[in-house]
Amino acid sequence: MPLQRNDLARWDQRIERAKELAKDYPAASELLAFYQEIATFQKSLLADPNLVRVDGSPQPENVSFLDSLDLAPLLPNFPSLLSLVRRVGPPALAEIAEELAQADRGYWEHLLSTYWRVEPHTVDDAPETHLFFARAFLQPYAEDLASQRTIELPRFGSSSCPICSGKPQVGVLREEGHGARRSLICSLCLTEWGYRRVLCPACGEDRFDALPVYTASQFEHVRVEACDTCKRYIKTVDLTKNGHAVPVVDELATTPLTLWAEEKGYTKLQPNLLGI
Repeated sequence: MPLQRNDLARWDQRIERAKELAKDYPAASELLAFYQEIATFQKSLLADPNLVRVDGSPQPENVSFLDSLDLAPLLPNFPSLLSLVRRVGPPALAEIAEELAQADRGYWEHLLSTYWRVEPHTVDDAPETHLFFARAFLQPYAEDLASQRTIELPRFGSSSCPICSGKPQVGVLREEGHGARRSLICSLCLTEWGYRRVLCPACGEDRFDALPVYTASQFEHVRVEACDTCKRYIKTVDLTKNGHAVPVVDELATTPLTLWAEEKGYTKLQPNLLGI
C-alpha cells in the first residue's frame, strides 16, 4: 500500500515558518536554513510514489509501532541524506556524514532499526551525532505511520508518546476556556498528546515552587519550563501568544534560551530534530 500523503502540506508549513523565523532571528538563520534543507528532504521521502508504507499490515493498529518498520524499501534513500548533509550541513556534522557514507551498510541497518525499535529511541553503541541521521531519516515515516493510528489520545497522558514511546521534544500551550491547555509533541513521530500543566515530564515533580518558568523578551511566545529536582527542562511554545507559531520549528529558533538554560545547569529532556 502506498504511503499516505494527505499531510505533505505540513512540511510546506514548517519550511515557510523556518524562512519567516530566519528573518526575525538572524542569529538562528544558518540553523534554520539547514532545517529547511532537512525538511525538504523529509517531504521528498513521502512524496516518492515508489516507496511502500512502513507497515505491511493493512490495519496498522494490529501491529505495534515498534514492530512496524520495514527498512528494506527505505534504506536506498539513506545515502541521499548523507549526501545532503555533506553538502549543506555544519562542518562537524558533514564530517560525520562522510564517515557514515564510508560505513558498512549493515551498520546503517543496525542504526536505523535499533533507533526505531528500542525505547525510547536510543542506540547504546552509537554516538549522539549518529542519532541525528536516524532521527532525520525516520521521522517522516514515523509521523506518517502515527497519523494512521486510530487510538484515542489521553487528555492527561504520561511523559512518553502514546504512539511510539518516544520522549517529548517540545511542549505546547493551546487556548482552552479561560486558560491554556498543555500538551507535548513527540521527538520522533511528532504526535501531540495532553499533559498536566504543573508536572515535570522528566521526573514527575509536581511541586509548583520546584518548577520554575523562564522567558525572554525576544521570545515572548516560547518559555523554558525547568525542574529544580532533576535539573531537566523542556521548551514550550505558547500558541495563545502567537497563533502562527509552529512548535517544532519555533523551538529551533530559540537557541539563546537553550544556552541560558544550560548555563543555569539544566539539561534538555530530549534533543530536537537537529540534535540541540
